[in-house]
Amino acid sequence: MADTDPTLALPLDGLHRRLGARMVPFAGYAMPIQYVGEFGGIIAEHLWTRTSAGLFDVSHMGQVLLPLAEDTALETLIPGDITGLAIGALRYSLLLDETGGILDDLMVTRRAADLYLVVNGAVKTEDIAHLRAHGLTVTYRDDWALLALQGPLAVTALDRLVPGVAGVSGASSIADLRFMRAAAFTWNGHALWISRSGYTGEDGYEISLPAAAAEAFAEALLAQPEVKPIGLGARDSLRLEAGLPLYGHDLDTTTDPIEAGLQFAISKRRKIERGFPAADALMARLHDGPTRKRVGLLIEGKLPAREGALVFSGDKQIGTVTSGGFSPSLGVPIAMAYVNAAHAADGTAVEIEVRGKRLAATVTPMPFKPKNYVRAEGAPT
Repeated sequence: MADTDPTLALPLDGLHRRLGARMVPFAGYAMPIQYVGEFGGIIAEHLWTRTSAGLFDVSHMGQVLLPLAEDTALETLIPGDITGLAIGALRYSLLLDETGGILDDLMVTRRAADLYLVVNGAVKTEDIAHLRAHGLTVTYRDDWALLALQGPLAVTALDRLVPGVAGVSGASSIADLRFMRAAAFTWNGHALWISRSGYTGEDGYEISLPAAAAEAFAEALLAQPEVKPIGLGARDSLRLEAGLPLYGHDLDTTTDPIEAGLQFAISKRRKIERGFPAADALMARLHDGPTRKRVGLLIEGKLPAREGALVFSGDKQIGTVTSGGFSPSLGVPIAMAYVNAAHAADGTAVEIEVRGKRLAATVTPMPFKPKNYVRAEGAPT
């Protein structure tokens, strides 16, 4: 797809182009898929993020505010415990339709004065309409940018740049934040909302800030020796290695949290009290087991399987690949697929049809590469 296609421009559009990004349409925006030059390339960008710190522009995501008093109302649409969240705590959850299908996956943070939601860019318009249709008061902050700094040295680079005292959650520095916690900071007089989170499987941060300040802040980050710009291509291979599903590919309204392996997103209290869409049906599926499951696949050889490839056991089709590609960290092709529950056990041998050939593959646990989140007391897990 050419970068002349009619799309919206991100706040960092000019910076991406100056850095030599190859731009492609994604979720209605022109976005960098990779950077061309001495360093650029998806594999190099992927490996840099795994060993140092990569800067991603994720401003296409939807940043939404709800009044704090609407936490109970939000719980009628998602299965997460929102009323029990501490100030500055994040929770991964799922926006469900009336049958338990997944409308979107999202992050919810409880702040001192509001609820801060980050929803997927491709469906943010639909999400906002859904929330409003159910009586919630939505403020869409399209005047904010969102950056992700990911990798084991993200803390070094960001702590050097933003050493100030946090305004929320008791953290006195960037390094004090632990996984799935957030706080308010400032940089050159600009307000920053920073969470220790991300979608690469690495330690790192997501930084929300005024769009007008985004380019200067990004340039300051890129001036740090640990940091390089990273595009969508590496973001996809990183999240795939981490076993993280992508909405619109591994998740949609035809999938539910149980078969997707996301039952952890149904909080303990909500399993008991219920009150979210299709709660009884989902709890029954959790008890009885789903008819199909999302699994990881290790593929023999070097040829990757892409979305839509069929999975077989003998002559019987048992599933479909939803995400796939080459793993730069492991040096082999990997994939996610939904397969019949009878063939979902780890170690099960299957075949994937690619270009008229059958590729041998094995069902394997996810993540393919261990995650490096920093939880309590700064320990990676």
